Amino acid sequence: MAGAVRMTEINAMVENIRVKAQLIARANKYDSGIIASGIPGFAAGFVIALLIILVPVLFL
Repeated sequence: MAGAVRMTEINAMVENIRVKAQLIARANKYDSGIIASGIPGFAAGFVIALLIILVPVLFL
């Protein structure tokens, strides 16, 4: 009986570790995607900000 209880506890711990590992892997994928698109995203944002600022100034 004690062996079955221990096995259940071990299975619960293994599942907990598996879920945490999946969460860490998912977070790493998001971080990699953000880092990879950082420079182009910054450049696009900068251009859009310039357009928002300069277009009204030029037409006033």
